[in-house]
Amino acid sequence: PPGKPTLYGSVTRRGLSSDGVPDIVASEGFVVGEVTKKSILISCPHENVSTKFLAPYTSFCRIHQKSITCLDISSGGGLGVSTSTDGTMKIWQAANGEIRVRASGLDVLSQLVCVWLLSLGTVAWSQESSSAWEIRCFLCLYEHSLWFRTGILDTAIVDRGRNVLSCSRDGTARLWDCGKSACLGLVADCASPINGMAVGTADSSLNLGTPEKPPSEREVGTEGKILLLAREDKKLQGVGLQSRQPVFLFVGSDAFNCCTFLSSTYILAGTQDGNIYQLDVRNTNAPIQVIHRSGAPVLSLLPYRDGFIASQGDGTCFIVQQDLDYVLDLTEADCDPVYKVASWEKEIYTCCRDGIVRRYQLSDL
Repeated sequence: PPGKPTLYGSVTRRGLSSDGVPDIVASEGFVVGEVTKKSILISCPHENVSTKFLAPYTSFCRIHQKSITCLDISSGGGLGVSTSTDGTMKIWQAANGEIRVRASGLDVLSQLVCVWLLSLGTVAWSQESSSAWEIRCFLCLYEHSLWFRTGILDTAIVDRGRNVLSCSRDGTARLWDCGKSACLGLVADCASPINGMAVGTADSSLNLGTPEKPPSEREVGTEGKILLLAREDKKLQGVGLQSRQPVFLFVGSDAFNCCTFLSSTYILAGTQDGNIYQLDVRNTNAPIQVIHRSGAPVLSLLPYRDGFIASQGDGTCFIVQQDLDYVLDLTEADCDPVYKVASWEKEIYTCCRDGIVRRYQLSDL
């Protein structure tokens, strides 16, 4: 626990039951709860802390040869897409990891190529045969500053995808028209790299400001939306998407790496020093909650059911749910960073520096 000495203990397997479930005991005041072939629940009653450790249901080791920087799962759960430092993007069957499409020579630093819903809007597919596919990119977001050779660090989709958003190391967030491959405007210029972004419907009580000029007819679905910007200069910023006006500015403990919406009222943001802030957009003067599980960078945040999933740079990946009295840890990444998390129904997918995509089955929740 923060501010207290670390408690150490050990778990020992004494044998196996007749159905193959390990018989496990713990020392130093730790208590072993439910044990299955894929999970173990361990508690520390003295500190009122419980964690269930869950092993992957399946691991895909042959999709990429090097670190996997980003992944997503299709809306139907059938296909996954991932990018790697080996310079490839691959589309694969989510059930077994079988590769369906290979694309090479990509700038894998750009999150753009791996946001699955966005890919459906920016990549044309034509099935030449039952086993051969062709990918043709017809949207290039080319207006971010090339002077500093900056890269796009994150993207977000507005409504059904006619418009998309991007943020960059050049400190800008821009709105794009997919149909014409054109920039519709500068949403924010922060003078600091923007590491992550998220767009959501604003609470009705929030004043989003008024546009200085009427929006373009090509701008669709921006009314009533707020844009979150996770900035390198330790600031989390809210901007009215249509008005381009600042809504709030929250200063955290370190650079913000990622952010997301839990609802129209509550948001999450993660920092480089391992803090996860939960804020109420109606009053961002003080966080509702600060979660600190380790000092490792928070790399991704994903809303899940009535809670969220977080991944960190030390290999930690965990799920917090309001109706659970324990934290669920997704194991096996060891100390390699878990860069991204995606979900489909009760299945969670993670990608890691060790080059493995892991799939977790949460049917027991």
